[in-house]
Amino acid sequence: MVKKNHTLPFVFIKTLIIAITGGVIAYLIHIPIPWLLGSMTAVLIASSFGLKLYWPSAIRDIAIIIVGYSIGLSFTKEAIMFILSQLPAIFLSTIVVICFCVGLAFVISKITKLHFPSVLIGSIPGGLSQMLLLGEEIKNINLSIVTFLQVSRLILIIIFVPLFVFSPFVGTGTTGAADLIHSSTIRWGNLFPNILLFIPGVILSIFIARKIKLPTPFLVGPIFATAIIGLFGYIGPTLPSSLLDVSQLMIGAYIGLLIDLEQIEDKFKMLTIAIVSGALLLFGSWGLSLLLSYVKDISFSTSTLSLAPGGMDQMGIIAAEIHADLSIVAGYQLFRLFFIFFVVPPLLRWFVHYLYQKKLW
Repeated sequence: MVKKNHTLPFVFIKTLIIAITGGVIAYLIHIPIPWLLGSMTAVLIASSFGLKLYWPSAIRDIAIIIVGYSIGLSFTKEAIMFILSQLPAIFLSTIVVICFCVGLAFVISKITKLHFPSVLIGSIPGGLSQMLLLGEEIKNINLSIVTFLQVSRLILIIIFVPLFVFSPFVGTGTTGAADLIHSSTIRWGNLFPNILLFIPGVILSIFIARKIKLPTPFLVGPIFATAIIGLFGYIGPTLPSSLLDVSQLMIGAYIGLLIDLEQIEDKFKMLTIAIVSGALLLFGSWGLSLLLSYVKDISFSTSTLSLAPGGMDQMGIIAAEIHADLSIVAGYQLFRLFFIFFVVPPLLRWFVHYLYQKKLW
């Protein structure tokens, strides 16, 4: 990132051109979710070569609002009842994923001799901002390790999860839930006037979510607002696919700028650790997804995205692309998001203090 000054508009335009170029190239060579992966990869490569780039977080927030609204459309009464019936499985799978991450962090720290509490906080999935705040609160935590592990895992997941779910090994879903939010036949003119009913509700929901300090308010607020309005019988209009493509680019460019390689010491070692830990976490989640798919009789693509240790906004975009059951994916991801936000930090804080107190680390 660059400091704010009068050159920022020009730097932003340069970043936008790079992101669009990456998206176009990815689209032409038929990469899955091209506008997300293409823009992210192009910006990441350009910044790694020393180019000064800038992408406002406000643009990312607008994109997340679009995704949140789209996810909220899938929360019908039937979908909510089904998610409630899935709560025991959602809770158990969340615990299993987090315990797997704790064990993985312990093994990595033993092999690499890195600070275990730092590796642990950097390995908890789905809570980048929350884990960074937690790392700042606990003494002796290496924030560089936390940031690099969190961001690099996110990037690995965004790259490899689409390649996996789009592969012949998984196949696409058959549910029509995704059709509610993603269609190439929807025109911009079809948004009005119905969309006007949802705009005030979405804005109010974001304000409330920020006031009560909910995690990722720009995503969670629109999901709740759209779902609640829908439960009263007012179904929101489906967004044009071109708008969702734009939101992919807006998120992808932001993610591409998250890693600053210049601030990482021993780049090769850290990169190796990030790739190995990310790969093991992916394989573990895929194994659990296979079991969930068999036990709960849902498609493998849906279970894979439900348990993928990535952000709900990215998993929602992929679910829409492959026509997985978006309500199930969002239900699992949303529960884990709240669990990690409200339950995991105090437990981690207590655990790390216990390690220090007993001089175990």
